[in-house]
Parts: sequence; structure tokens; C-alpha cells
Amino acid sequence: MFSKKIAILFSGSGSNLKAILEKVHGREFNGVKIECVCAITNNPNALGIQKARAFGIEAVVINHKDFASREEFDVALVKKLGEFSPDLTVLAGFMRILSPVFTNAVKAINLHPSILPLFKGAHAIKESFNSDMQVGGVSVHWVSAELDGGKIIAQRAFEREQGMNLEAWEEKIHEIEHEILPQSIINLLSKKF
Repeated sequence: MFSKKIAILFSGSGSNLKAILEKVHGREFNGVKIECVCAITNNPNALGIQKARAFGIEAVVINHKDFASREEFDVALVKKLGEFSPDLTVLAGFMRILSPVFTNAVKAINLHPSILPLFKGAHAIKESFNSDMQVGGVSVHWVSAELDGGKIIAQRAFEREQGMNLEAWEEKIHEIEHEILPQSIINLLSKKF
């Protein structure tokens, strides 16, 4: 049996981190066992830290406020990831724009709460909800130097329901995120070669 290692980067509540750990960590898919070897956050107050520890995963805090520049933070992040040698790094609600210091060194995927290439950036949920779009959705893409611009791996859409408010829109997005991100990890790491 093959074994593949993932690292998860997060900044907040860790709901996607938890979904990955529940659906992927320590499980075997197509003869490949996938294990999360570390979870890293830039936020010392992130609720996801406790969620990682509940699964016995080391939660590492690298506070971006401790660094003079984005590049210096990314150097520390790349160095820490190197200690764990993950086959894939997963950005699951990691609210940092990464520089080429990271994007040129790390094989990573990102979860984004819109149908890319529409509504890039940190306010995608609100922007997509406030648009005339009759569909919302989620994208998983490779991380590149362009913000939310890497090659798309998977997307899933939903239709706007009549009278849907922002809270229901966001809830639907999170529901899809918790399915599409773990499935993308499984698909990428358990392919037969």
C-alpha cells in the first residue's frame, strides 16, 4: 500500500480542516493511505487549532504579524512545510495571499467559494450573492502566483433559490466545500499510475 502525506493550511474556524480530517485522514483510497502530517495556521486564535489537535494532528502557528513582509512569512511557511515533506499542501480557508516564494516551492491546492474565474479574492461569497448570477458555487484549483488564478481542478454549482438570503447562500457554499475539497484530495492522491 502506498502512503501519501498532506499538510493543511487554515486561518479560522477550521470547518474545512475538520471535513478533510473526518473524510480523508488515515483512510485508504484505491490502495493509497492518506495522512495529514501537520496543520498550519497564521492565526494564533484560530478555532481550527483545537479541531486539529482533537484528531492528534500537530497544529503549528506561524503568525504572519511576526514578519516584516509577505515574502519573509512565506519563507518560514515553506521551511516548516519542508520539515513534514507533504505530497500535497491544502489551503482550506487560509486567508493569506502567497508570494512566489511559496507558489514556486510548494505543490498546493486551494478552495475558493465561487465559480472561478468569477469573484476572486476574500469577499467572493458576498460579491457572488450580490451579483445577478443565478448560480453560486465552489472551486478547487492549483495554487499559482496569480490570486485564485491557478488551473481549476473541480467545481460545483448550485442554483439560487427564490428569497435566498446571504446566510443561506453562504451555508450552501460551505456545505459544498466540505464535500468537494476532501473529494479533490482523494482524486489527486489516489489515482492509479
